Amino acid sequence: MNSLDWAVLIGYFGVMVAIGVWSHKRVDNVADFFTAGGRMPWWLSGISHHMSGYSAVMFTGYAGIAYTYGVTSFVTWSFPIALGIAIGSKLFAPRINRLRSRLHVASPLEYLKNRYNLSTQQALAWSGMLLKIVDVGAKWAAIATLLSVFTGVTLNQGILITGAITAVYCTIGGLWADALTELGQFAIQLLAGVSMFVAVVLKLNDRHIGFFDAWNQPALHGHGKPLVGPYGTVFLLAFLFIKLFEYNGGMLNQAQRYMATSSAHAAERSARLSSVLWLIWPVVLFFPMWMSPLLVHAQKPDGSDSYGLMTEQLLPHGLLGLVVVGFFSHTMAMCSSDANAIAAVFTRDVAPVLSSRAREWGERSGLIAARVTTLVFLGLSMAVATQVDSPTFKDIITVVIKWVAGLMGPIAIPMMLGLLRPFRRSGPTAALTSWAAGLLAFWLVNYPVNWNVSGGVPLQYQVSVPLAVSLVLYIGIGCLKPEETPERLAVIEKVNTDGDAVADVPVPAGAGDDVVGAP
Repeated sequence: MNSLDWAVLIGYFGVMVAIGVWSHKRVDNVADFFTAGGRMPWWLSGISHHMSGYSAVMFTGYAGIAYTYGVTSFVTWSFPIALGIAIGSKLFAPRINRLRSRLHVASPLEYLKNRYNLSTQQALAWSGMLLKIVDVGAKWAAIATLLSVFTGVTLNQGILITGAITAVYCTIGGLWADALTELGQFAIQLLAGVSMFVAVVLKLNDRHIGFFDAWNQPALHGHGKPLVGPYGTVFLLAFLFIKLFEYNGGMLNQAQRYMATSSAHAAERSARLSSVLWLIWPVVLFFPMWMSPLLVHAQKPDGSDSYGLMTEQLLPHGLLGLVVVGFFSHTMAMCSSDANAIAAVFTRDVAPVLSSRAREWGERSGLIAARVTTLVFLGLSMAVATQVDSPTFKDIITVVIKWVAGLMGPIAIPMMLGLLRPFRRSGPTAALTSWAAGLLAFWLVNYPVNWNVSGGVPLQYQVSVPLAVSLVLYIGIGCLKPEETPERLAVIEKVNTDGDAVADVPVPAGAGDDVVGAP
């Protein structure tokens, strides 16, 4: 990078901070900070939802998968995300929006206290926060890895730079700042992605390689197969199921985008837009990665440095800086949205249980607590980021695929399925048992069992078994030990109906004839 590239990068950081300062004027209370007061346009929510699902891991970990295996990087990652969000646009998005509009909550987990009980809410809140710290730590490490390739700064210096800039705008402006910066980041990503796409096409033409001819080159042998290596049919189906929960609210930050829209219908439109973007845009981003074996030789065994090396070779200064900014835009979008979501969970769900003073927070003190919590979360995740390459975590892509995908299911299943009428019989016993058993299954499959199986447990089972265990127990225990009560049924009906409509609440078995409907 030369001075022109640095000017682009520093200018980007300045704009992000300016958006945060401008957004500060739109944040008057906790509801504004966490859900934009329910005033976010559906199209902004959709773009924000899309952008908050990316990070620089795409340009490191998934670039390595694309370099090694080819188009399976799209087939087993962005395609199941697009399909999962499309399904969730009808199944989850409207109901999550009603958490804010009908139950008047500011955290996606806040409703769990009434849907199940306090113990369930706290178990999911604490485990979700801890998982997010690890998840975001991997994202910081990914962007710092790229920054070190282009600038020569150390990993820890890169983590500090990106984390500090993100902390400024997301703690000042809350969800409004996150969404508006993500809109700007989407525009930057569009320019950077198209620039890289064109640069690769031109370079291939210089070598007299056409689009269809490229797939016949020896370096791309087998790269056109949709399912290959560890990314087979079982992995694809497991990943689709995981992403159905994760990207529709199971990882909390996407749930906030649905909550921020004005109505259930607007949330549905937001999800549909995000789904379309996930189906189309990653193809443009992945194409250079698929072609990378023809243009560069990765230095790292997993190929995670291939995209960075290719960018340095193909783009002129100025455009190189723009692509580096594109890397930052992905990671900062996801990490800032995660920080806001976790701050919501802590201040709304955890702090009032830990402290009687927290239960008495007013608008000003609650807003201060939200901002302090955001800073603390960012600090903890940055500390974890310095350990991502340790033996505990192994590497960036292991953290993202195995830890996050494997642990997300047990946390998300009680939260997401608890919104749906067919699972009304599943109460706190089903929720807590499925959660605990899922976490135990993750540990067993990934460690004791993995150590004692020749060649280790295949990746698809490492990530799918915990979710399958949680799902079966949640449904099975709900059938064997139904725990629906009038109060719990009323919560379910409120998130399944709009406005002042009053739906008949099913009478729990043995409840008598005195329960007549939802309040």
